[in-house]
Amino acid sequence: MNETTLFTRLRETAGKDWAEFTNHKFVKALGNGTLAEPCFRYYLIQDYLFLFHFSRAYALAAYKAETIDDLRYAAIAINNIVDVEMSLHVEYCLGWGIAAEDLSTEPEDVATTAYTRFVLDCGHRGDLLDLATALAPCVAGYAEIGRALAVDSGTVRDGNPYVSWIDMYASDEYQKVSGDSVTQLEELADRRGGELRFNALSQVFNQATRLEKGFWEMGWNQQKL
Repeated sequence: MNETTLFTRLRETAGKDWAEFTNHKFVKALGNGTLAEPCFRYYLIQDYLFLFHFSRAYALAAYKAETIDDLRYAAIAINNIVDVEMSLHVEYCLGWGIAAEDLSTEPEDVATTAYTRFVLDCGHRGDLLDLATALAPCVAGYAEIGRALAVDSGTVRDGNPYVSWIDMYASDEYQKVSGDSVTQLEELADRRGGELRFNALSQVFNQATRLEKGFWEMGWNQQKL
């Protein structure tokens, strides 16, 4: 990746927060298969609720669109989340004994509310570049986590119930989704004065990264209940 790209600079500026997000103990436990199952089940439910609001964020991106390509990208993202990703998530959750009705009736965790409303707020009060920056840690971060776990010598594959989760985010398909999102971020930065706005965008990116870390903490803390 070009070291001068906006995303690379945002990631580097996030520093410790980015490292703590992508190398969180929840992530490590996914890799070695030691994560307590109640933690993962709770995470799966909250992730479904998260996806609902993520689709709303892309609907907001469609409203904020300035070009037909912006609009098309947002429309494709909404379709992929609502008609593909959420359906696959429901099917995946069934394999973990979580019924579809449980996904929509479970209350949002504070961490889910905080993160999703932050992203939506960035989109409401800012432009499409602000919104794309708030979305970037999730989309690109999961791709980085998936890649890292897939090649990590410490990742256990035999008997690890979380291998399918790792493979999903390490897959070429998801890596392309992430790559496309970074490409869009760079294009928006070129059009919307990203360099001049770097400090403000960095604050958005850093906060979203901290909220991602809080999402892992939310799941991890279920083992204490």
